[in-house]
Amino acid sequence: MTTKNPMPERTFSARVPAAVRPTVQAARRMVMQVAPRAEEIQYTGAQPRSARAMWKLARYAIDGENVVGIGTLFFYRGRELDDGGGSLAGTGSQMRFVRMREPADARRPALKRIVRKAAALARSAAG
Repeated sequence: MTTKNPMPERTFSARVPAAVRPTVQAARRMVMQVAPRAEEIQYTGAQPRSARAMWKLARYAIDGENVVGIGTLFFYRGRELDDGGGSLAGTGSQMRFVRMREPADARRPALKRIVRKAAALARSAAG
């Protein structure tokens, strides 16, 4: 794993409910593969009460500019991203997200393209 300062997989996975662990692990691997310059920054929030819920676990930044976060896969500057097919959801002023329901979702080429675009957007903002 080339992402700067990643938490060891065992430690990271221990924080995730078993029902969603494979999906979260797949999302994390995909982000690290697609955006290898990103720094992993851990959230310290408590585990949700629902065993099927995901919450903010980590975010990834390039040169201090947030790119993407893992819980649902959320994009800090998602409003600025063209996903080409309606993958991004949300109506907030900036953020958009993609719900990942299974590990195979992390292998979707369209999702990898969105992460690449988000990383490029962060790099351009960082100068």
